[in-house]
Amino acid sequence: MSTQSSHQTWGGRFAEGPDARVAAFTESISFETRLAPYDIAGSIAHARMLSAIGVLTADEFGAIEAGLKAIETRISAGEFPWDAALEDVHMNIEARLTEDIGALGKKLHTARSRNDQVATDVRLWLRDTLDALLGEVNRLRAGLVELAEREADTIMPGFTHMQVAQPVTFGHHMLAWQAMLARDAERLAQIRARANVLPLGAAALAGTTFPIDREMVANELGFDGVIDNSLDAVSDRDFAIEFVSASATIMMHLSRFSEELILWMSPAFDFVELPDRYCTGSSIMPQKKNPDVAELTRGKTARVQGHLTALLTLMKGQPLAYNRDNQEDKIPMFDTADTVGACLALFADMAPHIAVKREQCREAARRGFATATDLADYLVRAGVAFRDAHEIVGNCVSRAIREGCDLAELELATLREYSAAIDEDVYEVLTLEGSVAARNHIGGTAPDQVRAAAARARKALGL
Repeated sequence: MSTQSSHQTWGGRFAEGPDARVAAFTESISFETRLAPYDIAGSIAHARMLSAIGVLTADEFGAIEAGLKAIETRISAGEFPWDAALEDVHMNIEARLTEDIGALGKKLHTARSRNDQVATDVRLWLRDTLDALLGEVNRLRAGLVELAEREADTIMPGFTHMQVAQPVTFGHHMLAWQAMLARDAERLAQIRARANVLPLGAAALAGTTFPIDREMVANELGFDGVIDNSLDAVSDRDFAIEFVSASATIMMHLSRFSEELILWMSPAFDFVELPDRYCTGSSIMPQKKNPDVAELTRGKTARVQGHLTALLTLMKGQPLAYNRDNQEDKIPMFDTADTVGACLALFADMAPHIAVKREQCREAARRGFATATDLADYLVRAGVAFRDAHEIVGNCVSRAIREGCDLAELELATLREYSAAIDEDVYEVLTLEGSVAARNHIGGTAPDQVRAAAARARKALGL
């Protein structure tokens, strides 16, 4: 009986090779070569363990380790010939190892499957990716803290419903963005902890009959432990979903920041100026300076959110254990990492160089009766019930609208027409500086509280 040779590791059972279109359809080497260093690290740890339990001799392990390191050097130098016919990064490396060191290379895959192998590779890659992203998040946080300290005294309008609400400081506003990113950093760290467990040893789905030492492999690769259930080890992609979910939240935060920068840079607001190097011009209008980094970040947010939907949909109908569907987890993960990393890096570079137009910000805060709430609070302190104070101030605002002036510009006699509780000291609370300074509690808008909050953020960042 004749047998047909095959490049595929699974080819022995088949009477013919795959259709060329099937081979092209099923390959993943075109997008997963970034896993190569992790695949080699995992294979060396696996081979060392096989030697420790007697499956490989010490000399065999030495030859395999040397062969894998030589392949890693070629990959790093860009001299490794990736072959789509070998489907994936794992088989490319294993096939090259066998060519280089002979039949001994075929022993490497003892007691493992590509199912637990790829799960290990992706977790190793994700661990490094999370560390890099966490560094960029914290770099942006540091830039926002620096900007907040610089603009702790700069008064600007705070908005609700995009209407002027109450005066705040620009520094206080920047620390709101820092607070969002602090939660992002916390989420990334939590995801790293949950992802940092070893699936290798689960094999295809049910473990192996060899007396493997999973803890040894986990220790060598820097995992905090091993996954307890072999079915879950090869089929779990919660870590991928959590990563893309946290990334989508980061992008949502950057998109909100972008939206404000876009508005603030427009002549209608004129609150800030972005450095030219983070903007572009128009092909037809010579005067234009467009905030393209902010606009593209806002646009790329949709891309990452789409990846989250893709991963959730990918997993929702899969029975245990591993299914080939899971090959489709990598492009969303990789593109998310690249997209979020690029956006964070640009924002971290740009944030400390945002130029704030202080007079324009202050003038904008004077519009919209931003100190009306302060007047209501003044009346309450004078013994007026808040609901009555609310109505009194509403009447005062209506009067100011009719007279075309700010509340602070109404004469005392006019204000007293609406409440006898109003006295000369009312003008202290109707100023922008007085309004901002009055909220001098933790989390408040007063400049000293902004500086104190920035100091706490610096301490949290280890600065």
